[in-house]
Amino acid sequence: MDRCGRGGAAVTRALSPVIVGAGPAGIRAAEALVAAGLRPVLIDEAARGGGQIYRQPPDGGFTRPKTALYGTEAAKADAVHRALDRIRDRVDYRPRTLVWNCERGALDLLCDGVTDTIPYGPLILATGATDRVLPFPGWTLPGVFTLGGSQVALKFQGCAIGRRVAFLGTGPLLYLVACQYLKAGVEVAGVFDTTPQTVQARALPGMLRDPATLAKGLALVGWLRLHGVPVHHGIRPIAVEGEGRVRALRVRHGAGEIAVECDAVAFGLGLRSETQLADLAGCAFRFDPMDRAWLPVRDTAGRTSVPGLYIAGDGGGIAGADAAELAGERAARAALEDAGLPVDAARVAWLDRRLARVAAFRRALNAAFPFPQDWAATIPDDLMLCRCEGVSAGTLRGVGQRGEAREINRAKALTRVGMGRCQGRVCGAAAAELLAGALGVGPDAVGRLRAQPPIKPLPITATPVQEATP
Repeated sequence: MDRCGRGGAAVTRALSPVIVGAGPAGIRAAEALVAAGLRPVLIDEAARGGGQIYRQPPDGGFTRPKTALYGTEAAKADAVHRALDRIRDRVDYRPRTLVWNCERGALDLLCDGVTDTIPYGPLILATGATDRVLPFPGWTLPGVFTLGGSQVALKFQGCAIGRRVAFLGTGPLLYLVACQYLKAGVEVAGVFDTTPQTVQARALPGMLRDPATLAKGLALVGWLRLHGVPVHHGIRPIAVEGEGRVRALRVRHGAGEIAVECDAVAFGLGLRSETQLADLAGCAFRFDPMDRAWLPVRDTAGRTSVPGLYIAGDGGGIAGADAAELAGERAARAALEDAGLPVDAARVAWLDRRLARVAAFRRALNAAFPFPQDWAATIPDDLMLCRCEGVSAGTLRGVGQRGEAREINRAKALTRVGMGRCQGRVCGAAAAELLAGALGVGPDAVGRLRAQPPIKPLPITATPVQEATP
């Protein structure tokens, strides 16, 4: 077996169950399939399982314990990691492997510069999510990171993005990452939440559906305040300032302004689902007002409109790591049931009840951390929107205001927004909001960017597996 996990028998075996993503959803799905006597293929872009939320540092040289890396979630992270360790010899595990296409019943892969194609029978997509961002002046300065990128630096690379970091945006991740940085010895210049405190207070009764999770969130905020970190609510960014590097963050707070010195900024407005593979596979989509995004249509078990294709975890709608574990197991059991294999009906009913409770809490959480719908209208025309292609906000607005484009893919063709290396993964949400604002409609009315293979860049030196040197 090579470093990508390829084994001779696994390469040629057709119609094996395949799972894409070894985060909480993917690992629990693999565990359920293994328990049923199957040997699934588990493909993951990372070198070690755990996903973004439970990302593990590379082997060797890292001494920070899991309690430092994951805080209050250390036990859950350890349980997920151990679950993968227990089944490693019973899965065809392929780490460091990018799935860059999904069409006609097969996946196209890339690992260590070598491409491969494997067919699949049941396919479970557990692709997770990435940061959702909107641009603001100074967001392209070195030292400005997404919240997820800031986590990667801390967990995987063992370093901080700066010595004095300001945290900007909204959502539970904002407070979690701020606490992680403070515990790592970094000075936190402040937490700047776009949501007014009164809005969060009104959402509290709904969040009491899950008192343990609510208590953890309140503890994070309390811990920050206890350590002297200023926490501001209801802000809007004005600019990140600096020449060649972040020097300060300025925000609007009520009728006034706050300026804070810092050498780095971490920001994000919640998460957005990674849906490109589901799109390429032909899944039907619909607009989800809560996630403010187009998501694959799926039932409570994870079944999509494509027979044999299932979606588990944040790749089908943002619900968090606990829900991802439940959804991963539920999707696997749905795949077993659809294949005519026996399933534990009582366990399935329990999973469905738990997922229903999670969904109710998720609605309350969304009310507590709403997307700032007015932000896009304040983005200056001369501000860079699509960094890959150098498209300004005004360029995109212009095609809408002049009536040249009423749909996002038409705007993409005219402006090249979303055509670069990230394929719209960074700028897509902002582009939809800007175009919708220019047209005076909601983001659902402008459609969604269609996925194109490869979903991430491939090296021109990539070699087909049959031509690779042994």
